Formats: sequence, structure tokens, C-alpha cells
Amino acid sequence: MPLAAPGAAPVIGVLLVDDHPLVRAGLAGLIGSTTEDISVVGEAGGGEEAIRLASELQPDVVLMDLSMPGPDGIESTRRLFAGGYDGAVVVLTSFKETDRVSEALGAGAIGYLLKDSEPGDVLAAIRAAAAGHAPLDPRIARALLPDRAPAPGAGLSARELQVLRLVARGLANKQIARRLEISERTVKVHLGNVFRRIGVTDRTSAAIWARDHLPAEDA
Repeated sequence: MPLAAPGAAPVIGVLLVDDHPLVRAGLAGLIGSTTEDISVVGEAGGGEEAIRLASELQPDVVLMDLSMPGPDGIESTRRLFAGGYDGAVVVLTSFKETDRVSEALGAGAIGYLLKDSEPGDVLAAIRAAAAGHAPLDPRIARALLPDRAPAPGAGLSARELQVLRLVARGLANKQIARRLEISERTVKVHLGNVFRRIGVTDRTSAAIWARDHLPAEDA
């Protein structure tokens, strides 16, 4: 992870994973020429290389393609977290199918973007993921939302409800992790699940949802 200058905001380290060199070059150029708070720390053209580099470099965010040589993006994501990676994975792919989206999120990815996204949306998603939010392409988010609004707390596990309550009280991920005696990475995974199930993309919206939908003693 790159170091920021004294007094400056932390720099977000990103690992680019895509089997097309032109795609990686385009993303690296976008990040290098338009941002000061994001830095490309490595590039991988396949799943095995991605797993190795993520372990070595510990980037804040892995921008992960789904279709590539070796383990695909879903399996690579699963193996990253099984190996102790503690950052965030954002999928960047051309696949829109709901089952692929669900598989990727189930493997631990916190965000999902399509390759025809605007450049600014990709940068915003990297920043959001690094902050613990769950950036989803609006087209993907709509496909994942239920046909009707969920009943209060519907679909959330007991642990996810605990995390949501603490978010509503203003606790940061590190504080939640200490309070529940779990890792910060586990908190991020729970938050990603909560965001998707209640149809929001950030902590503020989740806190508002909790105040509006959970009983007073639970919010």
C-alpha cells in the first residue's frame, strides 16, 4: 500500500486484474493521470498471479475481472479472502447475469461494476470500496433488489443486524470489529451483505434505513 505525504490523505492502493493488457493500461492511465489519492500498486493478467500479488502487496482494493486464465475472478476472490487478504474486491466485468453477480458477491466481492461504466464511476467505486461501502452499478443494483420493499430486518442474519445497529450508532468498522470481537474484514463483508439486502450503497443510507425500519430498541 503506497504511503501518503505527511498530513495528506491516505493513498488508496489498487491491484488491477484483467487478462487484457489494453484494459489494464487504460485503467492505469486513468488512475495515474486523473487522481492523487489512488495509486496502482500492481497488475495481474490471470487468477494465480492476482492471488500471489494480492498476498504480497496487500492493496486496499482489487479491481477484478471475472473471465481470465487460471482461476476465474469468482474463484480468485474466494481464494484471496481464504488466504487472509483484508482489503476489498470490486468486480469490473462485462457480465450482467444475476447469477454471476450473486456468485461474485457471495465469494466476498464488495462491489460490482460493468466495463461500460463511466471513468468517474470507476474511480468513485474504488474510493467507496476503500471506505467500506458497497459500490454497485445501478443496473446491477436494480436487478438484485426484491420486487417489493423488504419487511423490517427481513433477510438479515442476527450478526448482520448487530452490525447494522452499530453503524446506525455511528461506530466505525474498527470499533464494530472490537465490539463484536470479529475482524475488520468480516465487518466489511457483513456490511456489503446488509447494503445489498436493504437496497442501499453507503453507511449513511444504511443508518437512515435502520432508524426508519428497525424497532427503536434495535436501531
